[in-house]
Amino acid sequence: MMTYEEYLDEVTTLMTEFFDLTDAQAIKYVMRAQAGDFFTLHDDHPEMCTLERAQLDARTIYEQRNKSRPDIFKK
Repeated sequence: MMTYEEYLDEVTTLMTEFFDLTDAQAIKYVMRAQAGDFFTLHDDHPEMCTLERAQLDARTIYEQRNKSRPDIFKK
């Protein structure tokens, strides 16, 4: 198990590895997810902070990365 902060770092690192993102891009997506309360349960339930869960969350955040602000992609 990881601390909440270690968990966020792991999700960020996995995003750079899985999706060829820069650190800045991955950090932005994780921070946006955090601001949207994506990690609320993780903070309340530290047993959720596992490597397996981090892998799932990295993929979920990446898949949803543009859904939180779809208006910015309309022209």
